[in-house]
Amino acid sequence: MKHLLIVYSTQTGRTRQLADAACQGAAELADEVELRCLRAGEADLDDLLWAHGLLIGSPENFGYLSGAVKDFLDRTYYPAEGKTVGLPYAMFVSAGNDGSGAVRALERIASGYQWKRVAEPLICKGELESDSLAAARELGQTLAAGIAFSVF
Repeated sequence: MKHLLIVYSTQTGRTRQLADAACQGAAELADEVELRCLRAGEADLDDLLWAHGLLIGSPENFGYLSGAVKDFLDRTYYPAEGKTVGLPYAMFVSAGNDGSGAVRALERIASGYQWKRVAEPLICKGELESDSLAAARELGQTLAAGIAFSVF
């Protein structure tokens, strides 16, 4: 069985709503993929090393990733060095601005890990609409299906 890790941070609850939707989408493949959906402060190295795919959710804070997501990445980078090369990942951002700073930051960090981005970042600006939640659900489902059937 393959493993999907969804790590997210939230302050206002919008990123949590996106994470919940992504988890629901991924859960549709529960027969093929085991899922862990964790807040960034709860996720650790063991969770990262367990994963065959990673979905990261962050609010855009001051044009950057949330501190909690950055902390998760900081805590796992050196211990995971060389152990997660090629890990398929994607991200979603709850943005008050344009989300590009958070995306750029994760792309730079992911290149250090040598992960492989497998989907365009989902950037949801402002208040969440039903189409944003549907897109997050689809992103979770897509990532789960991709790792389940070795597409990524």
